[in-house]
Amino acid sequence: MSVPRTTARRRRRTVVAAAVAAAIAAATGGWAAGSAQTAVTGPAPGAAAWRADHALGVRLPDPASAAPADVARFFASLTGSQRHALAVRHPLTVGNLDGAPVALRYEANALALRAERRRQLALAEDPAATLQDHQRAREAADRCAGLLTPGRRILAFDPRGRGQVAEVHGDLTTAQRTAVVVPGSDIDLTSFDRAKDPYGTPTGMARSLRARMAADAPRTRTAVIAWVGYTTPVGVGPDAATGRLAEAGAPRLARFLSGLAAAGTPAPAVFCHSYGSVLCGLAVPRLDRGDLADLVVFASPGMRQDSVADLRTTARVWAARDASDWIGDIPNVELLGMGHGADPTGPGFGARHVSAARAEGHTGYLAPGTDSLRSFAAIALGHYADVR
Repeated sequence: MSVPRTTARRRRRTVVAAAVAAAIAAATGGWAAGSAQTAVTGPAPGAAAWRADHALGVRLPDPASAAPADVARFFASLTGSQRHALAVRHPLTVGNLDGAPVALRYEANALALRAERRRQLALAEDPAATLQDHQRAREAADRCAGLLTPGRRILAFDPRGRGQVAEVHGDLTTAQRTAVVVPGSDIDLTSFDRAKDPYGTPTGMARSLRARMAADAPRTRTAVIAWVGYTTPVGVGPDAATGRLAEAGAPRLARFLSGLAAAGTPAPAVFCHSYGSVLCGLAVPRLDRGDLADLVVFASPGMRQDSVADLRTTARVWAARDASDWIGDIPNVELLGMGHGADPTGPGFGARHVSAARAEGHTGYLAPGTDSLRSFAAIALGHYADVR
């Protein structure tokens, strides 16, 4: 009895997908270290109260649907005292509202962090909670306290799930050159600025990049944003091998970058590490022309796009991978939702090559002294002739 062609094709695709999954699992040490995550999407808590606030006699922009440019125009129409009053009444909304003035978002997020710290300290003393709950609450309160350290500029903060945050290094309101760092797996509020493996964290990458930019162009005003505004995969489980979390996070990154443009920030160079490059590959086609100056992907398993042309961007697109990075063992295919497609460092993809010969491993690209860091800083500064 013959097998119908469609059934045979389906079986072949299933076999190939299984082989891809096996290859990815083998390259990363297996699925056991991974766990499925629930993507945090939508506005931060408090959006309903914001929508119901009619104290100004006008409808406030809907955090879920208002374009960042409309948000910027709304805040420009208010007095300073009106803006401050909104931040006090709705800190989580204002602090995460793309298009709102940068300084106002700092103010709102400081208020939100203080409120969250108080909430966690109360939980740490709750007699109905377990000792483990008390410990987690104390750790969360300590993290909030750390983000409240004088001099830190928190551009976004959302305590839901594993926590999301964005921090500005430098003065974003006066910067002439800007950059955004988008991390990959295992990054959240607990690991945002961990001491272990610092150049695998958004904080460590952002600090190192800005320090190199300052060294190479001391008279240029710069700012680098460490952005963790999406739910990242944990470990090397199926979440890291599929685009589910990237698809959920892509609108958030696109909205964030559009918000920077609406607030008057110079178009940034966006640096996407590992699974963050999957997210960037899905977010960039959503952006308006001019929202992005450069796109740099490194340690990328693929972008879920076949070529630079599929990104539909006028930005320069760059790619780097060092020879010792295990990501090079990941199959560059995408089938039945598994895998992330073409290798951005491959000649057929069309990205500009960035050397990473002196980088080591999966998280060493922005370590001081590496050729990749030197070239990344040159890209962020617009010194393209210095890129190797």
